[in-house]
Amino acid sequence: MLHTEQARAVRFDRYGGRDVLYIAEVPIPRPAAGEVLVEVRAAGINPGEIGIRTGAMHERYPGTFPSGQGSDLAGVVTAVGEDVTDLQVGDEVLGYSWRRSSHATHVVVPAEQLIHKPGGLSWAVAGALYVAACSAWAAVDAVDPRPGETVAVSAAAGGVGTITVQLLALRGVHVLGIASAANAGWLRDHGATPVPYGERLAEDLAAAAPEGIDAFIDLFGPDYLQLAVDLGIPRDRIETIISFEKAKEFGTKAVGSVEASNRKVLTEMAELVASGRIEIPIAATYPLDRVGDAFAELERRHTRGKIVLVP
Repeated sequence: MLHTEQARAVRFDRYGGRDVLYIAEVPIPRPAAGEVLVEVRAAGINPGEIGIRTGAMHERYPGTFPSGQGSDLAGVVTAVGEDVTDLQVGDEVLGYSWRRSSHATHVVVPAEQLIHKPGGLSWAVAGALYVAACSAWAAVDAVDPRPGETVAVSAAAGGVGTITVQLLALRGVHVLGIASAANAGWLRDHGATPVPYGERLAEDLAAAAPEGIDAFIDLFGPDYLQLAVDLGIPRDRIETIISFEKAKEFGTKAVGSVEASNRKVLTEMAELVASGRIEIPIAATYPLDRVGDAFAELERRHTRGKIVLVP
């Protein structure tokens, strides 16, 4: 990465498709009290960013223009504001920004939203960790699974799904991983029973769990909430991280990464990944200039794991 007086950042000035994204030259921000400046080495992308950029999530997360983008990040601290005592220049960190700003070469972040990067994590994995790992933690916590129970997970091979499956397996849960047939091998290798999505999904789930399904985690969309209700799963054990309106209609849970956004959860998840107990697959990495291509791949909805920008 070039060290200049200017930063480069993803921007968009109006709602729209990938074509509204561009790279802007902006002054390197300066940290205020309680903040640090991070030179970004990796920043994951997430489906929610598509909804924000297109305006589909305007009611919940309205845009302000020009808008930056991105929450996941990992990098090196290059400046420290007043009152920051636990981070210093040169520290390798990972964490998150709630200012839609991490898809950039430099970002200012409150120190409390960062942790030290464990040495065993690659930059790509560290930069992709926050949204997916904290969402998975929150989703699993919401259904409170016991060892021996059966939990179904939709989009089980996606960025959040791959982590959710592994967290459940660590708890001794029988996991039904709903995904394409191409992901069956990966799911089996990580402790799940693969169930291909399609017209026979309800029948296939019932066949895979003849004694019933105790809980359902939806990571894809409202049709899966309808399926979970139709299967007779108790509504207080049905969780979604994406279908907020449907969850409200059905009286099911909708807990996401915001509820798990703290240093304690982030540290726990980073340590699980660094120790090798959980794997975060990296589907692809892209330079900042190819942010549109990165989202084109994500929007195909068939990637296993995370897609990461490397400024």
